[in-house]
Amino acid sequence: PQAPSTRNDIRDCSTDPPYLPPTATNTTARLAALRDTMRAHSIHAYIVPSTDAHMNEYISKRDARLGWLTGFTGSAGTSVVTQDKAALWTDSRYWTQAERELDCNWELQRTTWIESIAMWILEAVPMAGNISLDPFLFSIATWKSYSQALQDSGRTLLPLDTNLVDQVWGDQRPPPSSSEIYSLPAAFTGSSWQEKVARIRQQMKQHVRHPTAVLLSGLEETAWLFNLRGDDIPYNPVFYSYTLLTITNISLFVEGSRLAAAARESLRSDCPGPLCVELREYGQVSAHLRSYTQGNVTVWLGTEYTTYGLYDIIPQEKLLEENYSPVMKAKAVKNTHEQEMLRAAHVRDAVVVIQYLLWLEKTVPQGQVNEFSGAQHIDALRWAQEHSHGPSFESISASG
Repeated sequence: PQAPSTRNDIRDCSTDPPYLPPTATNTTARLAALRDTMRAHSIHAYIVPSTDAHMNEYISKRDARLGWLTGFTGSAGTSVVTQDKAALWTDSRYWTQAERELDCNWELQRTTWIESIAMWILEAVPMAGNISLDPFLFSIATWKSYSQALQDSGRTLLPLDTNLVDQVWGDQRPPPSSSEIYSLPAAFTGSSWQEKVARIRQQMKQHVRHPTAVLLSGLEETAWLFNLRGDDIPYNPVFYSYTLLTITNISLFVEGSRLAAAARESLRSDCPGPLCVELREYGQVSAHLRSYTQGNVTVWLGTEYTTYGLYDIIPQEKLLEENYSPVMKAKAVKNTHEQEMLRAAHVRDAVVVIQYLLWLEKTVPQGQVNEFSGAQHIDALRWAQEHSHGPSFESISASG
């Protein structure tokens, strides 16, 4: 069939009044409230990313600041708000989706380069203006890129620990997860968390710099190290946490009340001693790190998963930086038992795919299945398999 000459599923800001599809979000009140808050802090431009404090692409609803502010629900994007403009940058996967979800308060920028964001900011912000962001939502590399791009421009890049979107979102912001954090059975891990800690400490002692601590910000690092799992983020079996592992003690920053009894017992069984895990509140990590780095210490971290906010707390001479922490590297090398578990999981999944293909052969000719119902069916088949905790991402289903 001929495609309709005018599309009614995307916005048209050239008409008066503008045309917005039912999928677009009205952001006028949210932007007005954010701009009021920016004025109170003397900020001329505010940058909002799509990530969370652990550099995750998939995030919880509580961390979907970009989605709430703009209406855009894609997994990758950056927005900038000034007193009279607002723009969203995203890649080609999401251009059509953005045109469906943004209202006409927003310019869509079809690029993701930090240089292009910085150029836009420099045009929109007057000399001596303040450009601000939450340093706990930006990677070290991204912060440095913005800093370099705005250097000598007569504008100031100002990290602000108070998140302005959270302030405006207020009581409407979804609550933090309260689901249980549980131990992964020994049958799946191949080594205890105490053995993993001992191996990391051995690497610390053997390193030429002799680091006194390893800081873990990536959620999968802490989950793997302690053989713990949670479901704070869709499609990812992780929970919000940080870890500071030193030669003599272990601090786990997590909402302790959420730990299952068996998990808590596992972590506390060797107390007191170097294999005793001290449970600290998730929000205390910055204060604890600031206190720890007053001493004669060296902190080893992976720059890929550490935010600029945490990185900036540690004096440069006390830093040991690598792209990935020793825990992330150790996690990448699967032991014999983990390899067996991987193969077994793939066999179970292969059975599902065969069941699905057989079902498609029978149902497609009857005209009773579309891409969405097909995706629902394969999800149901997967859930029925032993040990299933759900898919690793939302099914991407297409035909024709």
